[in-house]
This record gives sequence, C-alpha cells and structure tokens, in this order.
Amino acid sequence: MSLLFLAHRVPFPPDRGDKIRSFHVLQYLAKRTRVHLVAFADDEADVDPPAVFTGMLASCTILPRSKSQKRAAIEALATGQPVSLTAFASPAMQVAVDRILPQVGGVYCFSGQMAQYLSVDGPPVVMDFVDVDSAKFAGFADDARGPMRWMMRREARLLGAFERQVAARVSASLFVSDAEAALFRDGGAAGRTLAVENGIDSETFDPTVRLAASANLLPPGDGRGPIGEVLETKPDPSLSTSPDWAAAFAGGEGRDGADNGKGAESLIVFTGQMDYRPNIDAVTWFARDILPLIRRRRFARFAIVGRAPTAAVQALASDHVTVTGEVDDVRGWLAAAAVCVAPLKLARGIQNKVLEAMAMARPVVASAAAAEGIDHAGTIRVAATTQDFADQVLALLDSPDTAATLGADARAQVIRRYGWDARLAPLDALLGLTA
Repeated sequence: MSLLFLAHRVPFPPDRGDKIRSFHVLQYLAKRTRVHLVAFADDEADVDPPAVFTGMLASCTILPRSKSQKRAAIEALATGQPVSLTAFASPAMQVAVDRILPQVGGVYCFSGQMAQYLSVDGPPVVMDFVDVDSAKFAGFADDARGPMRWMMRREARLLGAFERQVAARVSASLFVSDAEAALFRDGGAAGRTLAVENGIDSETFDPTVRLAASANLLPPGDGRGPIGEVLETKPDPSLSTSPDWAAAFAGGEGRDGADNGKGAESLIVFTGQMDYRPNIDAVTWFARDILPLIRRRRFARFAIVGRAPTAAVQALASDHVTVTGEVDDVRGWLAAAAVCVAPLKLARGIQNKVLEAMAMARPVVASAAAAEGIDHAGTIRVAATTQDFADQVLALLDSPDTAATLGADARAQVIRRYGWDARLAPLDALLGLTA
C-alpha cells in the first residue's frame, strides 16, 4: 500500500519540534512503503528540499505558504472558521491533494490544520494531531486581555469542534503523549485515540562526540553558532561516561574555574524556536525573574538559542544574556551548558528540547508543564515557582558531581525509553505495514 503524507510544514530539515516528529515519522514510513509527500513550506529555503530527503519519497509536492495572520484572521471572522484553518486554506493545496489521493491506499495527516483537505469518501486516514491545539488556545485566552482574549476563546471553541469532527471519521487520532490523548478524550472526542510518543536520535545527540572550541563567541544577538564545531569522529569511546566537551562561551572560563567568590561563569541554556509564544514567555520569565536570583550567588550567563527571535526576545540580550538567533548546530550549545532549562508555563505534549538535553547528558531543570509527558524517571529536576527554579539551578551549579550524575542518568533513560523505532512501532499495525 502506498501512502499520502500530508503535512502543514515540510518535514526537512528536522530542526524544530514539529519537523523533528514529522521527519522521523516520514522516514519510518518510507522504509516500509511508497510515500507521496504533499506539504506547505513557510520558508523559501524549504521549497526545494535536497535529494538526500526527496530520494526516499515516491513523489514530493511542496507549496509555498505566504498568507499573513492578518488576512487569515479576516477570513476566519468572515467565514466563521478558526484562524488555524484559514491560515492554511489554499485552493492549490486542495488540487495537489486531490491529484495524489487516487494513487494511495491510505493517508497519514500530520497536524490538524491539514485535515480540511481530506475527503469524506477517500482512503483511510491516520490523523496525527500531535497536541490538542484547541487546549493551547484556551491556555492563551487565560493570559490574554480584551479583544485578544475573545479571539483566543473563539479559536479554542471552533478549533475544538473541528478536531472532534475529524476524530469521529478517521481510523485513529494520534497524540504525542498519554496526557494529550486523555485530554482529547475528556473533551468529548469520539473514535480511536492513542499516544505515539516522540523519540530522540541518541546517536546524533551524543555527548561522546568531542567539541572543538571556537576562537570567539559572537556578541549577544549577532551571530550564528555553535559555540564550537562538532567533530564527526569519536576518538575515545570511554568518553561515554566522562564527556569532555570544550566550553568556549563569553570569557572562555568553561564550566569550572578558580573560586572567585561566586565561582567561574556558568552557562545556562534554553533551546527552541524563538518566535513561538510559549518559548518567548519562558525565556522572558527566566531572564527577568529567575536569572537575577541565580546571579546573586553565582556568575552565570543565560543563552537563548534558536532561530527567529522576536524583538521582545532580542531585547533580553545583555552582558549576561546571549540571544544567538539561528545556530548551525545546537549540540555545541547543549554540550557547553552547565545546566539546560525549560521554564515553559504553557507546553503541550513532549518537549524535544528536554529530550535533546537529556540525550546530551546535560542536567535539566524544567517546569511541570515542560516535564509532563516525558517518562524521565526522576532524571530531571522539576521546579514550580521562580524561587524554586533558581534554587534547583543553583543546587546543580554548586555540585558538579551531582549535575554530571543526573545528566548521565538522563541519557541512559533516553536510550532505554525513547528510540524512534520503538516509539513509532505502533504505526505498523495502524497502517498495515511491515519493515
């Protein structure tokens, strides 16, 4: 059986949360059957993906998406639809989907926005919602004021109704965690609902790969990373228990150094897409409220690592906050971190940023929202309040041995629990596939 893989964003390169999941699902399916990809690209660079990606596909159709949020909102208000659908509504996309549907025996639809293109009498569909998006907008409404609160509540209500309609007519609805699947069922959704969790490529995110220190780190907000060049060779397998990454961040002190009252400067790292509201809120909270408490006792620099930082994120840059923008390889920053943090107040599903840090054997302090859905078995620290977050980070900075043990245990848990093939194995039965 051949499949149509329908996605709201090209699953390549796998460099942000949704694209990481869609890429690995697509790759898994392509090893088992012929897959036709039809997807949007919201970045010019993604319209023509390289042969290393398209070579595994039966066909590849990529359509640029340039509709503004303002136009999508006007269309939504005029038609009574949620903005999430009008933002991705495209006659050209419908034509592309209709052209492929007669050639396939099944559809893997990635992200709820794309369900608007599915035919009622078409082939069976596995719907990968990933997260309960309507619940995300309900959360946004709680924090919004005035007209924006009304708009977020409208979006949550209309999108929730659409999600339930889709779930009632597909073969199965997938979510990234048991918590998300349960939330969807509790909201009144019918049909088969189950969790297919994210995995992590523990060979790519491997602390045994050495980091060659670069000469300089560009000033806050100015440059592309990483801190150092990731070498492809692994000269000493024994490093798996004693990673030896060279930290080369501002001042070059590294993680440890001579005691000068507050210790050597330590690097605290957050990674993520920096035009995504939950990430913006997270780094703002950490930079403005949590970091000052840490710096009362320790010299510490906070690095906000990720593409497309908004003006609000760039405004956080200072002598002790680095805003990198897009980096060539996030592993360099993770490797140099004394602690990785995920202070998200609103988070849906499984946070890839947490799994990546765990795989790199870094100690992690996360909010309850960011930790939810991850079977971490106590290998990350979970904090609630501003003071609790600062205390948890300080405890790890004060005890490098404890931090190293926590990081090693986190990597071991990732390897045990989060290999991609093991996480995606339920797709075989759902789609009638064999390796």
